[in-house]
Formats: sequence, structure tokens, C-alpha cells
Amino acid sequence: MEKTIIAEGRTTNEAIEKGLKQLNVSKNKVHIKVLENEDKRSFFSILAPRVVKVELTLKEEEIAKETKGVKPKKEIELTEEEQEKAYENISHFLSEMIKFLPEDTKYEIEKTKTGVNVDIHHQNLGYLIGYRGETLYAFQNILSAIAGKGINNKVRVLLDIEGYKAKRERTLEELADKVARTVIKTRKSITLEPMQAYERKIIHSHLQQNHKVETVSIGEEPNRRIVVSLKK
Repeated sequence: MEKTIIAEGRTTNEAIEKGLKQLNVSKNKVHIKVLENEDKRSFFSILAPRVVKVELTLKEEEIAKETKGVKPKKEIELTEEEQEKAYENISHFLSEMIKFLPEDTKYEIEKTKTGVNVDIHHQNLGYLIGYRGETLYAFQNILSAIAGKGINNKVRVLLDIEGYKAKRERTLEELADKVARTVIKTRKSITLEPMQAYERKIIHSHLQQNHKVETVSIGEEPNRRIVVSLKK
């Protein structure tokens, strides 16, 4: 499945550079086709602003590597003893940590087959969420390491603070719908800003319901992005 964009510039090189920046890839990862050359200008267009159009298409090996259609790894289910151990590890840590959080902060811990879910509640914990959840996800990784202490298998911890994830999911779904409408109207691909894997998954899943657009992830972490384009 080809992924193609059209970029414009005053020269061929400028158009190519803009396209590469939009796809967030290097030149050796795309096929380039010049659609409108700066040298081919008629007498009647000589006074018009110079515009060069180039078509950049991701090479097949890059599409295979970058596309979201990779089968997710199967999560390892923990034994009941491991679940209990993970629960105890997190419970002990949070019982100490809560002493340093605002008064009346509450938390809930739920055992799951792959680890634990943690919900922390207090309206003044924005600093634990951070810009677009960056601190929250870093804290989640720390909790995963703590939960897995003394356990051979990987323990998955899902952390939420004051319902942030649900709010962020709604925001991302609204963004996805808005971008899809723009792509359909303009017939031009749109590359979103870098996002974490969890957020990209929300947009991929939401736009699967839209039969007019398709999505693909490109680039390397932490600058991996989603490109939304018309279905061919």
C-alpha cells in the first residue's frame, strides 16, 4: 500500500525538502517524481509565482516497517501469586508516596491478569500528569518496574490520574475527526505532530471507522507521527 504526498516549493530541492520534512524521513526512503518543473514555464505563466510540485512516495520496505498493521505482541498472563505480589509491591509504594501528595489524595489499585491498574484522584495533581501526559507515562513506567520486583514475568501497570486518559482520548478523537474532514475536503495528506504510542493507537483505531481516509505511522521514536491521507 503506497503512501504518497505532494509537496510544493519555489525550486525542486525546496519542494523535496518540504516533503521529506512532512513525512519525517530521509531522502533514501522515498521515490521522488517531479510533477511540475521550474524549467517548464510558458510565456503566459512567466509572471506567475514559481511553483514546483513533487510527488514523494514511501518505499515499500518503509511502509512495511512503519505501518500500524503489525500484530501486537501477546501479553503474558501472570499467575495468581504473581498478581498478588505485584499488587503488594504497588500498594506498599503508594502508601508511602501518598504522604508527599496533597491532603485527601486517594488511590485505587486493581489486580489484572497482566498486572495492575492504578487510579489516583485529586484535582491538584497536574504536575504528575505533565504536558500531554509525559510525566504520567514516565511515572507509569516507574510503577511497572516497582510492580515487577521479585517477579520474572513482565508486569503491566496502567496508571490514570484524575481521569486524564479518558479526557485525552476524547480530545484525540475530536482531533482525528477534524483532520479527516480537512483531508477529505482538500484531498491532501496531513502529518500530525509527534505522539506517544498510546495516543497514536487511539487515532488509528478511531479513523478505522472512516471509509474515506487511512492512517500510517512514520518516523522514529520519540518523533514518530501519524499521516492521515485519502484512501486510494
